[in-house]
Amino acid sequence: MRSFPGPALEIVDRMRAAAAADPAHAIAFQGSPGANSHRAATEARPDLLPLPCFSFEDALDAVKDGRAGHAIIPIENSQHGRVADIHFLLPESGLGIVGEFFMPIHHALMALGKGPFEAAYSHPQALGQSRHYLRAKGIVPLSHADTAGAAAFVAERGDPNVAAIAPAIAAELYGLTIIEHNVEDSPDNMTRFVILASAPLPAGSLAGQPVMTTFVFEVKNIPAALYKALGGFATNGVNMTKLESYQKGTSFSATAFYADIIGAPGDPAVDRALEECAFHSKELRILGTYRQARARG
Repeated sequence: MRSFPGPALEIVDRMRAAAAADPAHAIAFQGSPGANSHRAATEARPDLLPLPCFSFEDALDAVKDGRAGHAIIPIENSQHGRVADIHFLLPESGLGIVGEFFMPIHHALMALGKGPFEAAYSHPQALGQSRHYLRAKGIVPLSHADTAGAAAFVAERGDPNVAAIAPAIAAELYGLTIIEHNVEDSPDNMTRFVILASAPLPAGSLAGQPVMTTFVFEVKNIPAALYKALGGFATNGVNMTKLESYQKGTSFSATAFYADIIGAPGDPAVDRALEECAFHSKELRILGTYRQARARG
């Protein structure tokens, strides 16, 4: 927790103290104060106390250790795809997904000087979402742990020839000047976050609402294994809105998949589809069932 840049530490300590006084009503996020995940935490759950954590693992551990009742984690961006490592971290965390939140993402170029700039620091996701802008300006992208942390680092470094890409609020928090707003390459840049807790939502709490179910499964290493595992969703009319593959281990012989479907266990069609998927898989684990924040289809 002490790995934050100096200008962020005072704010981090203040937020940590507030969360420690009422951990059940705290929500952990990755990044320094002013990061997009901080904004997502306050917008998605304004009733909770935001708790900044240096890494995604720290945010998940805060819930597991009882220092926060919830965590909010970005899992995918409309422009730059999935957030690295999340597909591994979520299943390993033992936490359940209890909600989702979609947030438009806007980045600003900020610095102590007025430019031109040799380099810009930010989280790899933000750098990827602004890569055309950076290339056109001749600015070298340099990775940092999070967007607002990059702004705090630039302020701490004191070099007028480097900049940061971060949410506009970070400039105010860390004493930087905004050089240009909305430097993301796409005006409809959107990130999907999931909210996690140590326990799933109570049975029946989602009755009558449009819901999503997220799960991971590992297919057997046989011909047509994925085709067979997915067949039940088609025959039972269950809409799968997301399917992503990733490798487990170093052998490259075990392929796992991360999937979202519309519906919940308990619905006969969903139960039949999941049962057929499990039959043709080595492992299937449900990560959570939660209310849709945005209609699919």
